[in-house]
Amino acid sequence: MTAVASKGTAVVTLPSNSQILITRTFDAPRHLIYKAWTTPDLIRRWWSANRGTVTVADVDLRVGGMWRWVMVTEEGFEVGFHGEYRELVPNERIVCTEIYEGFPEADAAAVNTMTLTENEGRTTLTILVQHMNQQHRDAHISSGMEGGMQDAMDLLEQVAIALNNGDI
Repeated sequence: MTAVASKGTAVVTLPSNSQILITRTFDAPRHLIYKAWTTPDLIRRWWSANRGTVTVADVDLRVGGMWRWVMVTEEGFEVGFHGEYRELVPNERIVCTEIYEGFPEADAAAVNTMTLTENEGRTTLTILVQHMNQQHRDAHISSGMEGGMQDAMDLLEQVAIALNNGDI
């Protein structure tokens, strides 16, 4: 059976006043989702969500290592995020900080816990975003992040399926 990418199927919930939970199932094994999430050349293929061009995809994949992803939108606006890896379990879990470089409070780091679970070749990704307070969480939600995230997740699945098929 051929894997087929789904569209806009990530579910966003707010489990507490400082948390965002994103859940999405992919038609690909978890090691390929992990690879697409942690390999700079592959990040460049999906992270822009078809809203611009990824100009930086730096990944120092080790505990204490830093990451930084930047894109320039079609309107010429630069959007950058960076953080530090706190925990890495290959193909299963990534815990890292995340700072949006355009946020006025430079110390407003969220802690993201991404978990990958696989069942019969399909992978469920969950990302728990823990903000410092409700104000930061609400700013994140009201930023329009969901539309871009949905499109990026669709592209992430396409990349993982292409990896699985040997097309990349």
